[in-house]
Amino acid sequence: MYVSRVHDPFHRGRSAIAALFCSLGFQYATWASRIPAVKADLGLTAAEVGVLLMAAGIGAVASFPLVPVLVRRLGSARLALLSALCLTALLLALAVAPDYPVALLVMVADGVCVGCLNVAMNAQGTALETRYRRNTMARLHATFSAGSLLAALLASGMTAATSSVTAHFGVAAVVLVLLAGVARTGLLEDEAPGEARQDKSRTGWSLPSRITLWMCCAMAFGTVTEGAMNDWSALYLREVAKASAELAPTGIAVVSGMMVVARLFADGWRSRWGDGRVVLLGSALAAAGLAFALVSGGVTAALIGFACVGLGCAAVTPCVYVAAAKQGSQALALVAAMGTTGLLAGPPLIGFVASASSLVWGLAVVAAAAAVVSLCSTRIRWTPVTG
Repeated sequence: MYVSRVHDPFHRGRSAIAALFCSLGFQYATWASRIPAVKADLGLTAAEVGVLLMAAGIGAVASFPLVPVLVRRLGSARLALLSALCLTALLLALAVAPDYPVALLVMVADGVCVGCLNVAMNAQGTALETRYRRNTMARLHATFSAGSLLAALLASGMTAATSSVTAHFGVAAVVLVLLAGVARTGLLEDEAPGEARQDKSRTGWSLPSRITLWMCCAMAFGTVTEGAMNDWSALYLREVAKASAELAPTGIAVVSGMMVVARLFADGWRSRWGDGRVVLLGSALAAAGLAFALVSGGVTAALIGFACVGLGCAAVTPCVYVAAAKQGSQALALVAAMGTTGLLAGPPLIGFVASASSLVWGLAVVAAAAAVVSLCSTRIRWTPVTG
């Protein structure tokens, strides 16, 4: 059975594309895990750290007009590998950045490369689903979460062993190069020239369609929900629910763990009920579960609510990426840029609301964002269920 899977083109392609997803999650979580150390090394204020985080989002937005051109000229496979290697180099550059302006430039470049890799790897995943008529995007996105978990474990071990950010990022770079090597062995060939020319006509400098705008809205608010929960759940448990210091980090574990598990099963749900229904019901569950946690208060209710968010949001981004890729590379690039922006802008937004009122109201914004995703899902043209 193992040998047959190795030689099966579907599984070989899925493993290669999964390596790309894993590398993106690993690279993002690696530098995010050492933000306190970067802050101390460069002598940054909290406001400067916020701008540093936003710089990556700015780079992702700036990549939007560039990515469709690169996809047409290089192909999604070559662009994905090039972007993955550039992200490896940028990780090392951040470790040795001598001052704040250089760090800002590195993070803007990081955002551009993230935008490129995000589009290219999701285009590869959609092509894999289309070619073999098998749903697999949710599992691919699960490897992104697995990459983040791997980065967190490595960060914990490296921090215990040494305070050197350069040493930590050097080890991480080796892991990223190995993942790129795995990806190189099985990525899909790009479309035929005639198909590429047809896509070029669709991806010229035209205004996005109404469907694409709804996808952008769903992606932005979906990633706001996902990013904010990862950054604020522990603080909510500690300061609002009055959990112990030992229990507070379990909020992130519940959200991330439930999301990984759900993504392992979500492709089956997509085949049975269709992408639209999965997104509609999942985002509604996330909104209702988090609202219940905020109204009820307490640690138990919070953990139940966080579990609902992880379960409900797990399939949102995979389904929206598939729908966007079928609209063409320009739509996919715009949706991906909105996703990266939402992921990075969500946590600071919740912080602003919490500073003006309370963290309860800050997380209420997250619940509202999940409800907006549910509404957007009713306006998107989804691929009908077959079979």
